[in-house]
Amino acid sequence: MSTHRFSRAFLTALLFVFLAGNSLSGQELIPESLSLEEAVRIATRYSPLHQAELNNAEVADWNVKAAYGALLPSASAGSSLSWQGSGERQVGSVTLTELGFGNQPSYYFSSYSLGLSYTLDGRVLLALPQAKADRNAQVAQGEASEAGVVFQVTQAYLEVLRQQEALSVAQQELERAGGNLRLAEGQFEVGSGTPLDTRQAEVAVGRARVQVLVIENAVRTGKFRLAQAMGLDPQDGFSLGTEFTLAEPRWRESELVSLALERNPTLRSLRASQRVQEYSVKMARSAYLPTISLSAGTSGFAREASTSEFLVAQAQGAAFGRIANCEATNDLYSRLADPLPPTDCSQYLFTEAERRAVINQNNAFPFDFVRQPPSASFSISIPIFQGRRRQRDLETARIAEDDIQYQLRNSELALKADIASGLATLNTAFEAALLEEQNQVWADEQLRLAQERYRLGLATFLELVEAETVKAGADRDRIAAVFAYHDALASLENVVGTSLRTP
Repeated sequence: MSTHRFSRAFLTALLFVFLAGNSLSGQELIPESLSLEEAVRIATRYSPLHQAELNNAEVADWNVKAAYGALLPSASAGSSLSWQGSGERQVGSVTLTELGFGNQPSYYFSSYSLGLSYTLDGRVLLALPQAKADRNAQVAQGEASEAGVVFQVTQAYLEVLRQQEALSVAQQELERAGGNLRLAEGQFEVGSGTPLDTRQAEVAVGRARVQVLVIENAVRTGKFRLAQAMGLDPQDGFSLGTEFTLAEPRWRESELVSLALERNPTLRSLRASQRVQEYSVKMARSAYLPTISLSAGTSGFAREASTSEFLVAQAQGAAFGRIANCEATNDLYSRLADPLPPTDCSQYLFTEAERRAVINQNNAFPFDFVRQPPSASFSISIPIFQGRRRQRDLETARIAEDDIQYQLRNSELALKADIASGLATLNTAFEAALLEEQNQVWADEQLRLAQERYRLGLATFLELVEAETVKAGADRDRIAAVFAYHDALASLENVVGTSLRTP
């Protein structure tokens, strides 16, 4: 019975570890039918580099919160505990014994302090808008990172589709090679063919099988790379659910340029960085402004001797001194020609109540504080000369701002050139794809005629092989042309910054 319970507990623990491991890994299985939209969604959630870029936006959010906090006064609170042992102590060039305060006991000390301070200068005032501009820049960089993820996933998705199309063509070639082999064997049996024709057909079948095997591996490899682009572990147990068709490009170059200038993620990121640098210039200029400082605070302390006898003795000594002074005064009064009435010196006697009061006053450690007077201060500091450091920082910020403007201008020129060349490439790819589809139709017809002629004994097997070669080349050229169109469209979408594709 105990063994059974142990086994159940062990299996439960093992299942918990397995589920926890899956939860911590943050992975998810790719659906059996994966659309491009779903692939992009998964990638934007799991891509490590994209998530790292998004983390920078969280840091920027905290910078904004910190900038808000800098506009508020700073508050501080402090306390301390200390102990001082008994013995001889030096005060300046003399000791307490020489001053008549020997045999000091040990003391316990405690204190507290509360303070408010506020500093206001140009950097504090500009920190908030600069932090907001930096947050916008980080958000723009995150959008640029997402656009890069979309482009990468789209390329990987198209590569899998390309290999799947190539696999379909290779399987058709294998099927036709098998048909040609059966045709050659039939011709040989009726005496119209030669053994060489049969051997050539067998070689063609073997080559077709090798081609199918190679492309099947390319399909699996493409799926592994697609899973990597989505930020997942290698998986290949899924199919692609999005198909792309040829569509004639009807966009005008000016239309795409206008759209790209507004939506291109790289340009948006540069513009946001430019606004950040504008505040950096203002921040450098604020070094010429004065600094205002306000502060206020209060504090208290408590002190307690380790023994009250010393304090009682001090109080008694003080009482005896007062009595002695009183008696001396009375003696002086009695010697006058007209004596004054004597003072009652008994009022200076050290009473039990005074003794208890001394003991109670000594019971102050650690929280019976004596409050010290509060304090407040106001100051203003005007910078006059700092060794041209401020001018250097200002010029450095201005040059950095100019550099970003030049980068922005260069990116705009590159964008216009990319759109012009990309649109031309897309138009060329579309026309080439249409021509290759027509070539494929002609190659199909040529192969059909060659097969019919060979079956009737009007053509040699070499002519059939040549027609098969033309057909295979036409199929591959069509695939290359069609996916060159899709690749060109994906690149153009990446430049424009928005989807132009119609699935």
